Amino acid sequence: MKVVVSIGGSVLVPEPGADRVSEHAAVIEDLVADGCRVGTVVGGGGVAREYIGAARELGANEIELDKLGIDVTRLNARLLIAALGEDAVTAPAEDYEEAGDALRRGDISVMGGVAPAQTTDAVGAALAEYVDADLLVYATSVPGVYSDDPNEVDDATKYDSLSAAELVDVIAGLEMNAGASAPVDLLAAKIIERSGMRTIVLDGTDPDRIARAVRHGDHEGTDVVPDGVGEEPTYWASNDR
Repeated sequence: MKVVVSIGGSVLVPEPGADRVSEHAAVIEDLVADGCRVGTVVGGGGVAREYIGAARELGANEIELDKLGIDVTRLNARLLIAALGEDAVTAPAEDYEEAGDALRRGDISVMGGVAPAQTTDAVGAALAEYVDADLLVYATSVPGVYSDDPNEVDDATKYDSLSAAELVDVIAGLEMNAGASAPVDLLAAKIIERSGMRTIVLDGTDPDRIARAVRHGDHEGTDVVPDGVGEEPTYWASNDR
């Protein structure tokens, strides 16, 4: 199977250090050892926000800020590559063709950002669509998709399952609320809808949750279920692995 794992920068590198990166790398390598072909996309997280904030104060425009953020995502991607060893690409892929070629060779593909005005949420969805992945996993810092920002609204409702169209509606509503935080952005949700990509949004701060979701369809996050695929979490999931 082909799986794309999009890891938030604040999940992979909550602060500079090797431990969390090594733990995520070990999970990815284990999935490859199980026979998966894995593409990963890494976000910028708090480090990117700090650089962007400083550059904004210095007068940088929005395109310049986007490019700065892309640079940070690629630095984070290089940390993951360092932890993955010989089965990974030697540098972050800069476009989808390069990432797809790596997967076809059997390498672990690693990407950061690609273009200004596009988040790594959207990059993950676009990569999954480009390589015709079986599953897209968003490893975020929240336990799934909610009706409101759970950090701001105590009684926010968590969705165990959504159709792709419902995901678009929920994310659009969140993005219309100033300051609200969505686990994936609207462009990513629309790519998921058009591609019919089976998607899981989960709390990836414990990387073992990613492994359980891919292997068994077992997670406490949100399933995004395309029309016509049925309710079973994953056709490849096995309870005896």
